Amino acid sequence: MAYRARLSAYRVAKTVESIVSAHRAGSEPPIVLCTRKPPRKQYTAAGGETLAQAAKRESQMQAMLAALGEVQANARAKFDETVDVAIHLNTDAKRTDLRTRGVVSLPHGLGKSVKVAVFTQDPVQADAARAAGADLVGAEELIQAVKDGKIEFARALATPDAMPLLAQVARILGPKGLMPNPKRGTVLADIAPAVQEAKAGQFEFKAEKAGVVHGPVGRLSFGTHKLRENLDAFIRAVLAKRPDQFKGKPPKGVSISSTMGKSVRIDSALF
Repeated sequence: MAYRARLSAYRVAKTVESIVSAHRAGSEPPIVLCTRKPPRKQYTAAGGETLAQAAKRESQMQAMLAALGEVQANARAKFDETVDVAIHLNTDAKRTDLRTRGVVSLPHGLGKSVKVAVFTQDPVQADAARAAGADLVGAEELIQAVKDGKIEFARALATPDAMPLLAQVARILGPKGLMPNPKRGTVLADIAPAVQEAKAGQFEFKAEKAGVVHGPVGRLSFGTHKLRENLDAFIRAVLAKRPDQFKGKPPKGVSISSTMGKSVRIDSALF
């Protein structure tokens, strides 16, 4: 690097010297050519992606469509099977502080109704929750039902005022993954939007101790294109929630299967 710097300085000095000499002699100064290469142009595709990014996305889409087609071809059950995905992450599964977890809203939902319970003592928020489609709304009476073992909901949301009451059933709801938590976006002052998202199919995911995240992406009756969009949304949501030091690296494995069908692998290097 030092040699190049000295060489560059020498060339500049010689060029200046020749220009000054030409000026004194009254002749035209020499033409100085720029030897620095212009910056390489980044060609972009539609949507602002570079061509390389667009090509990678296209490879991902084709791989997902091919795998979903194989899953559908292997389906033999007489009922509408659910399609599940398993993502084996490249994170350190032994450290709980590096576990991956989050929520995802699939563009085409899950094809089934989700029962949502809202714990609140605020009458305004209670009315808003009912209007948004909540199946169960209440406070003390709902908590008593949980104590009695009547957990008739798949998602639980709460407003901040209900959290002291919910502490009574934390040991019941916690192990089931139903305890509302501000960090997971299930405790909100404005509850209606969260109810609508939950009813539309939003659900939580988290990595198991082995570093694998499981999740449903719809039913076979959705067709390959809707399933592909749901699958893409799920994979992107999971990978985005990995700790920073693991982002940008492909997961160890990605596979999909129907309820009764065999597992089909997708090339994880594409992600």
